[in-house]
Amino acid sequence: MNEKESKYQAPALDKGLDILEYLSAQSIPLSQTEIAIGIEKTPNEIYRMLMSLESRGYILRDEVSGKYRLSLKLFYLSHRHSPIDELRKAAQFPLEELANTIRQSCHLSILYMNQVMVIIHAKSPGPIALSIEEGNLFPLPLTASGKVLLAYMPEAERIATLKNNAIFKKYAKPQQEDFLSSLTDIQQTGSYFKNSDSVSGVTDISVPIGIASNNGIIACLTISMLNALNVDQTIANDVILAEAYKCVKKIEQRIGV
Repeated sequence: MNEKESKYQAPALDKGLDILEYLSAQSIPLSQTEIAIGIEKTPNEIYRMLMSLESRGYILRDEVSGKYRLSLKLFYLSHRHSPIDELRKAAQFPLEELANTIRQSCHLSILYMNQVMVIIHAKSPGPIALSIEEGNLFPLPLTASGKVLLAYMPEAERIATLKNNAIFKKYAKPQQEDFLSSLTDIQQTGSYFKNSDSVSGVTDISVPIGIASNNGIIACLTISMLNALNVDQTIANDVILAEAYKCVKKIEQRIGV
């Protein structure tokens, strides 16, 4: 444990969070002793915390067995605010900062009904800029964002999604294999950097957001560069990619990933 962690340690809070996290990982109610063993504490050490969590409504105690389980309070708290609204708020300043730094437009996309939905867009400060309307839906296989979102899906979900995708189903088998191979490349490189399949004269740079989460990524950051504005490589591509990663890190810090 480093000095900073030791200085700001809150043992009682840690104990309460350990209990909640342990109960959330279990499929059945647990006794005080079972919880204590699970978080490597003694039953006496967690008694007061269990009483406190129960009185605040975070856990429920069965009247017959005396065993504890999570209530729905954490669920209600987490759904007071729309996750999309929270993501938009977290991304707004970093996206605007990125657009001003690289002088190119950028946007954030999520998976919605097996399509790509743009949830926030930051326009380039230059007189000529590519604009993508927030709320627009785009096909997964035809966009940089869609390919990144697919690349980081859990495998079973990705297979099911593509199996039901009208565009992917129309691809010949060699084309399907090439497409799947490109998703593997995205996983290995951590980004997508190619000319746009849907808009001529545009190069897309896409990077995942929330790659550390357990259920695929949260969103995708895409920079849509107008090639005519960067024909003399005023800002090198590797610099633009590095700035994109900085932006992702700021967004992830703001959403707690």
